[in-house]
Amino acid sequence: MKIIDINVFRGRNIYSHKPVIKVLIDLEDLSDKTTIEFDNFNDYLLDLFPSLIEHHCGLGKHGGFVERIREGTYFAHVAEHLTLELQAILGYEVFFGKTRVKESPSLYNMIIEYKNENVAIECVKQSINIIDCIIRNENIDLDNILDSLNNIKERYELGPSSRAIFDEAKKRGIPIRRLGDESILELGYGKYSKLIQAALTDSTSGISIDISCNKQLTKQLLAENNIPVAYGEIANTIDEALRIAREIGYPVVLKPLDGNQGKGVVLNVSSPKELEDNFNIPIRYSNSVLVEKYIKGKDYRVLVVKDKVCAVAERRAPEIIGDGIHTIRELVDIENTSELRGYGHEKPQTKIRLDEIALNYLEKNNLTEYSIPQLGQIVKLRGNGNISTGGSAVECTNDIHPYNIKIAVDAAKIIGLDIAGIDITTKDISKPITECEGALIEVNAVPGLRMHLHPTIGNSINVASDILDFLYPEGTPYSIPIIATTGTNGKTTTTRLIGHSLSLSGKKVGMTTSSGIYIDNKCILEGDNTGPLSARNVLSSKEIDIALLEVARGGLVRKGLGYDAADVGILTNIGDDHIGLDGIESIEDLAFAKSLVLEAVKPDGYSVLNADDKMIEYFINRASGNLILFSKTYENEILIRHIKEGKTALFIEDDSIYVYDNFERTKLIDLNSVPITFNGILECNIENVLAGSSALYALGTPLDIIREGLKTFKPDVNMNPGRFNIFELRNRKVMIDYGHNIEGYEEVGKFVSKLNVPRSIGVIGVPGDRLDEQIFNIGVKCSEIFSKVYIKEDMVLRGRKPGEVANILYKGLLSANFNADNIKIVPSEIEALKTAVSESEDGDFITLFYEEFDPAINLITQLQNEELNKNDVAFSMLG
Repeated sequence: MKIIDINVFRGRNIYSHKPVIKVLIDLEDLSDKTTIEFDNFNDYLLDLFPSLIEHHCGLGKHGGFVERIREGTYFAHVAEHLTLELQAILGYEVFFGKTRVKESPSLYNMIIEYKNENVAIECVKQSINIIDCIIRNENIDLDNILDSLNNIKERYELGPSSRAIFDEAKKRGIPIRRLGDESILELGYGKYSKLIQAALTDSTSGISIDISCNKQLTKQLLAENNIPVAYGEIANTIDEALRIAREIGYPVVLKPLDGNQGKGVVLNVSSPKELEDNFNIPIRYSNSVLVEKYIKGKDYRVLVVKDKVCAVAERRAPEIIGDGIHTIRELVDIENTSELRGYGHEKPQTKIRLDEIALNYLEKNNLTEYSIPQLGQIVKLRGNGNISTGGSAVECTNDIHPYNIKIAVDAAKIIGLDIAGIDITTKDISKPITECEGALIEVNAVPGLRMHLHPTIGNSINVASDILDFLYPEGTPYSIPIIATTGTNGKTTTTRLIGHSLSLSGKKVGMTTSSGIYIDNKCILEGDNTGPLSARNVLSSKEIDIALLEVARGGLVRKGLGYDAADVGILTNIGDDHIGLDGIESIEDLAFAKSLVLEAVKPDGYSVLNADDKMIEYFINRASGNLILFSKTYENEILIRHIKEGKTALFIEDDSIYVYDNFERTKLIDLNSVPITFNGILECNIENVLAGSSALYALGTPLDIIREGLKTFKPDVNMNPGRFNIFELRNRKVMIDYGHNIEGYEEVGKFVSKLNVPRSIGVIGVPGDRLDEQIFNIGVKCSEIFSKVYIKEDMVLRGRKPGEVANILYKGLLSANFNADNIKIVPSEIEALKTAVSESEDGDFITLFYEEFDPAINLITQLQNEELNKNDVAFSMLG
C-alpha cells in the first residue's frame, strides 16, 4: 500500500466547499483484500482508536464505520477514516471524507477535509503506516506517532495572534488566506486587500518600525512630548555603561538597543560588579546597550489600536511553586508540560527557559536551578514578565486611568503606529503614572496579542475584533465585485466584453483570460491564465476596482477556485469538450464540475445561465443567489416560465436585445449595432453578448454604459484577439479563430455559410488531448463547411505521436466522401496558413483554427505588407 500522488485544494473545489487533499493510493497486494481477512485487524484498530465508533460513514449513523469494517471493507476506506481520526485527535474539527476507485483493481482516490495541510498530509502517511503495521502484527508506538504529528502541528500552525485575526475575519465573512507557511495573512480583495502579520499591518511605515526598534530614539521623541520615560543613555563598552550607571544611580536596566520580546534584558542591576557580569547578555543581541534607570513597579502592556486603548494586561514574571521535593529545574520541566505552554508564539503561554538571565536572577536571590524550594514557596525566575520568556498575564483593561490611556495613545501617534504595544511600569495602573513614579518604558510596533486573548487570570479580550474594526470600519467594503465566467465556449469573449464595458465607466478592471492576465487593460502576464493561481494574482492587486475571472475546466478540476465567492457567476454553455480528461467521463461529470462556479455565488449575488443550453434545468438546480436567464429566442419555455415569475431575463426578439425585469420589458440594443455579432449573423457571439450584458445588468451597470460597451467592442486583434478576427489579403479574406471543439467548428460553419463566399477554405487542427471520436467528428464536420482543407498539428502534441491527430482528421473527412485531392497535410501551422494563402483564389475565405496567435498574426501582417509594397511598386511604375 503506497501513496502515488497528493494534490492540495486550498479553496472551494469540486469535492467540497472546504479545503481538501486528494490522495491517489495504490493498494498493491491489498487490492483484493478486506478488513476481515486479517486476524485481529479490526480489534487492534479499535483498541488503538476507540473513537472510530463515532464515525458515521456512508450508513449515516453512529457506529457506521465500525459496521463496515466488521462486514469487511477495503483498506483505502480505512485509511480515509484513520486520517480523519488522527486529525481529530490533534484537535481539528474535520468530518468530510470520500474514497472511490480510480482504476481497478488497486488505484483509489481518497478525498479528505483538512485544516492544516502539512498535518493532513502527514496523517495520511501515518495512517498507511499504521495499517501496514497492524497487518504485519508489528507493535505500534501511538504516543510517538502523535508526538511527531503534534510537532508538525506546532511548526506549521498559525500563532495565537494570527489565528485570532484569521478566525475573526472568517466570522465576518472577510476573504482571508494565509500566504505560504508563515503568519502573513491577506485580507480582502483588490483595492481593499490588506496584509497583516500578527498585529503588524501593511499600512505601518518602515520608518515608524525602525524608530520603535531604537529604544533610545523612541524615548527621546516621547520625552520631547512630555511623556514620562525612564532616563537612559547608550553604551558601547563596559566602561561607558559603568559611567552611565554611576551618573543615573543604581539600580539600572541593561537592554539591547534594538532588541525585542525581552531578549537580552537584565533588570534591577544594583552594583558595578553585577553590571560587569551581565553586560555580555544584551550585547549578544545588539552592538549597543541601553543603560536606563530601573523603575520599580508592575509591568503593564497597553494595546493601542488607532486612537483607542483596547486591552491592558499586567505581565508577571514566570514562577514556580515549591513542593519540598523537586528542584527548581524539575519544577520548571513539570510546568512546561502544560498544554498551555509551547515554543515561540504557538500557544497561549511560552515554555519557561532557564537561560543565563534566569540563572543569574536565581543566583541574585541565593538560589540555583538545583535548589529545592519548600512546600508552597513561590520562586520567581526572572525580573521581567514578557510572555515570550514564559511570563503570565492578568487582564486589567478596566483598571487603567484616563491619564495613562492618553499617554499610551499619544505615544503611538508620536512614533507613527496605528497598532502599538505600550509598555508601562508603575505601581498601580489605576492611578496616573506621574503619581506613582512610573514611566513609559517601550513602544512596540509588533505587539503580541496572546496576553489579551488568553490571560492567565481574567477574561479574554477579543482584540482581533478591534484590529479588524480598524482595518475595515463598519460600513466600509473589504471586497471588490467578482465576476466568474465558465463554460465550454465563449468564456474569453464574454470576459473581455464585460471588462471593456466596465472600463468605460472608469473602473480599473483586473482580468484573467486564456490569453493572459490584464490589470487596467495592460497585460502583465501572457498565456493561458484561467486557473486559481491567476485568480489569486488578480485579486491581490490593489489597483483594481473589479475582478473578471475566466474559469476553465483544467484549473477547476485540478485545483479548485482561487476565490471564495463571486458576485456574479456565468455559465455560457456546456459541450462534450474535454470528456476523458481529469476524471471527466461524461457531459454530466463536466456539468457537475462547472457548476462549482454557480455554487460559489454570494447569497445576494447572481447566477447567469444560458436558457438554450441542454443542461439548463440541471444548472438552475445547482445555482446560488438570484437567477438571470438569457436566450436567443423569446419562445424558450424555461425563459417564459422564469419571466412569468417576475425574474430577470435577457432575450432576442426582432433582432434586438431586450431586458425583462420585474414584469417590465426594456429594449437594450439592436443587434446590428453590436459589432461582434456581425449584424446579428454570428450566433455564438450573440450568446456571449447576452451573457456579458446579463452580468453587467446584475452589477447594476447603467443601461447606457452597457449599450456603449456593446457598440464599441470590436472583433479585432486589439479588443478581442483570436476570436473571429477577419483580415483582407490579396482579394481574399483570412479569419483566425480559436475554435478547438466541434461546437466551435459548427459556429464557424454557420457564420461562413451566411457570408455567401465563393469558396471556404479551412486550416484545421485539434488539441491532442481530445478523444479520437471527437477529433474524427470534427473532420466530418469540416467536410460540410469547407471546399478545401489544410490539416496542421499543434506544436504541443499533448500525448499524441506526430501525425496522429492529422491522420484522424483526414479519415474523418474521407468518411464523409470529401475529395482527397482537396486535402493537404502540412504539420506546421504557419506553413499550412502560408500554403493555403498561396494556393487560394480571389474571393476565397480562409479560416485558421490557430494554436499560437502571435505567429499567425505576424504572418498575415507580413503578407499584407508584401501586398502593399507590391501595389506601391506597380503604382510607381504606372506613374
